[in-house]
Amino acid sequence: MAVVPAPRPLLGAVLLLFVSAAWGSAFPLMKDLILRLPVEDLLAERYLIAAVTLLLIRPGCLRRLSRRTWINGVVLGLLFGVGQTAQALALHSLPSAVSGFAVGCSVLITPVMALVMFRSRAPRRVWAGVVLAMAGMTVFTLLRGIEDHEVSLLALGVTLSAAALYSGHTLMLAQLSGTGERFPAYALTVIQLFTIGVLTGVFALRGGITLPSSLPDWVILAHLAVVSCALGFLARSYGQKHVPAVPSAIMMSSQPIWVAAIAVIWFNEQVGWSMVTGGGLMAVAMLLALPERGAAKGTQDRSGRRDLLAVSRRAALVLADLRIKREDRLRFEAGPAPFIAKSACRDVEACPWNAHALKGGGEPSLERLIGRATAIVRAKKLPGPGCCQSVTLVGRCLCALMEESEQTRVAAVEHWFRSQQAE
Repeated sequence: MAVVPAPRPLLGAVLLLFVSAAWGSAFPLMKDLILRLPVEDLLAERYLIAAVTLLLIRPGCLRRLSRRTWINGVVLGLLFGVGQTAQALALHSLPSAVSGFAVGCSVLITPVMALVMFRSRAPRRVWAGVVLAMAGMTVFTLLRGIEDHEVSLLALGVTLSAAALYSGHTLMLAQLSGTGERFPAYALTVIQLFTIGVLTGVFALRGGITLPSSLPDWVILAHLAVVSCALGFLARSYGQKHVPAVPSAIMMSSQPIWVAAIAVIWFNEQVGWSMVTGGGLMAVAMLLALPERGAAKGTQDRSGRRDLLAVSRRAALVLADLRIKREDRLRFEAGPAPFIAKSACRDVEACPWNAHALKGGGEPSLERLIGRATAIVRAKKLPGPGCCQSVTLVGRCLCALMEESEQTRVAAVEHWFRSQQAE
């Protein structure tokens, strides 16, 4: 049975905050780079470069993987890749604020999907964190002002569908990471990135692949591929081993905080009331979403008991298959009980002295005869003509008793048990 490591919520929260910061830093960089590169080309290039980077670090990570691991990695990649492609295609018909708010709705979709699909109920404080995260998302996106852009309901629906796919990706990753040491996080990350890169590359091939034309653009692409994709996806895979799905979605929804921080530091954007209010709401939401140590330990104990019960059931089935069954089963026959004679030999004619004589039986014991004969020899009282000088316990001469036994065989009754001789 695989040993499930103890959850470490603080470590998981740090990893997920790194994911949020890495993905948040990608937004302003992509916003600048898509002015010179098509969105489809940029997505395909960054994910393929990220996959190749992780594969070069650990070339043997894809060896001896089970078929189930490959299927899970491809499904995870399809969920996220289709979501990325749909979001990129719908971005042309939506203001960036509306698109960001629709994608951020995954923080609300995740607990609803968990309740419907897995019957997983989030605690009240986690629901409070979801509400605060949605409020902070609204302040960061919609209340900061919407560009003079017509909102397409179709594009809005496509973006919400992409948010649902992101939620499904989070829930599936949380279910897989609950398997403990059997969860190959690194290999799954590589398979996901390759799947997303191939999927987005299919859309990019329609108009040809455009590569960056300057060194600064290549540096931005390297940051998007290595930091945002490779390290971000890897940190997410390991982070969700310690934090459940819904709190993970809340922590990763803090991307607008990092986007605003980068905009203020690098692009000299002024700090407004929306940044302060939205950032405060999201900070409180993340504190509420952080799982307690005791709750994580209780979840681990329940998971350990379930694993122990599963192993016990399997062991019982295996032992039942290996159970030795008697080929000659005892059969109880009707009729009177058999007579048990006071003799250990089934065929007396064949072996008159081959067993112990029971007390009161008609047959002398072979050991007693040998003992008497040994005593006679040692006393040098050899028998002369006529009766021997040794007398048995029953008052008869030993020599006469042996002569009589040779002439007359003692009849024996058929016994119920088997003879020691081969039948």
